[in-house]
Amino acid sequence: MLITERLYVPDDVDAGVLFGVNRENLILLRTLYPKLRLVAGDNVLKILGEASLIDDFVKVLDHLSAHIRRYNSLNEDAIRRIARGEDASTPEPQYHIVYGARGKSIAARGANQQRMLRTFEEKDLLFAVGPAGTGKTFVAIALAVKALKERKIRRIILSRPAVEAGEKLGFLPGEMKDKLDPYLQPLYDALEEMIPPPRLKEYMEQGTIQIAPLAYMRGRTLNDAVVILDEAQNTTTHQMKMFLTRMGYYSKMIVTGDVTQIDLPRGVKSGLKHALEVLSGIPAIGRITFENGDIVRHPLVQQIVEAYDAKARDEQEEEKKYSLTKDEYEKNVDTITKGIKTLSKKDNGDLKGYFTSNNKFYKVITYDRETGQMYVEETDDKNKDKDNSNGKPLTLGKDWINTLVVRLEAQNN
Repeated sequence: MLITERLYVPDDVDAGVLFGVNRENLILLRTLYPKLRLVAGDNVLKILGEASLIDDFVKVLDHLSAHIRRYNSLNEDAIRRIARGEDASTPEPQYHIVYGARGKSIAARGANQQRMLRTFEEKDLLFAVGPAGTGKTFVAIALAVKALKERKIRRIILSRPAVEAGEKLGFLPGEMKDKLDPYLQPLYDALEEMIPPPRLKEYMEQGTIQIAPLAYMRGRTLNDAVVILDEAQNTTTHQMKMFLTRMGYYSKMIVTGDVTQIDLPRGVKSGLKHALEVLSGIPAIGRITFENGDIVRHPLVQQIVEAYDAKARDEQEEEKKYSLTKDEYEKNVDTITKGIKTLSKKDNGDLKGYFTSNNKFYKVITYDRETGQMYVEETDDKNKDKDNSNGKPLTLGKDWINTLVVRLEAQNN
């Protein structure tokens, strides 16, 4: 009997999963194939025995590796079934996307997640917009991992604009990577749900999966990739245009965001809102709009989102009472400026005064020339000089408020 030796290196599979915890899978294989000698290294298996037996065993190892690539796990039942030449696959749930790091199926939940799954197959650019907790980012990353596993792409690129809610990166400790990693952590969390940690680390080191701030995208052409932009509501219009024009051949893009959670400085238009308006007439671009009913987190999350939305609607209705349309302003601008009784500059340079319109007195608290927002207090003639800092917003518009302020200054002088 001629003994031969062959080295087997698992293809795109974590050898630790193949060999099992404490080598339990390897011990089972030695039991099932007693005529072969199996010696495991870090990422290689040495096989000694007759050539024909080795050939048959390598085919089994290939099937085991394919099983791991699909399910991210390997148990005793699957090993025994594959060794017998049987099918070890399990029925997939409807709208299945990919198997997670622990072998659990990740599937689209709800009508809009299912629409997102179908649209991703049909379109190269997809906008998924809606409130937090609807699974937009999680499904987007699952679709990217699926495409990578099926070898339809070579890379996954995940990005976020470096805009934080109430916290500046410069105040965080460490180098730039240390500063950015906490902000990008939600993307890492999603990946860890879908790819075993050793394999994910390898992908990151090889550049197969890249996570970077949006600013790092400038000048790149992204071919053979699924590119995901998360928290896109915090991009500027220029950043969004820059990102969308990075798309290369054989690539797909998914843009996710929530237009009710914009953290941009006041007066800066969201690139996501702008893109949805500008690109609305292009049929080749997909758009999925998630609603509060699509939230898949704790049941309280949906109630919290709805409570905040209701409050925002009430505040908008309240603002309308103190807002002038363009026609109303142009009709009353002379009356407003002529109605100014006093006007002076505060120590900080803000203007103060009051004016009349439609027989009502409005006391000016402060104004913002950039956004066209003036804060006023509705009062009466007797109380017009009473100091009150709780102003109501009177939206005049940038051009109108500049006109009004110029007239106020001229009249005061």
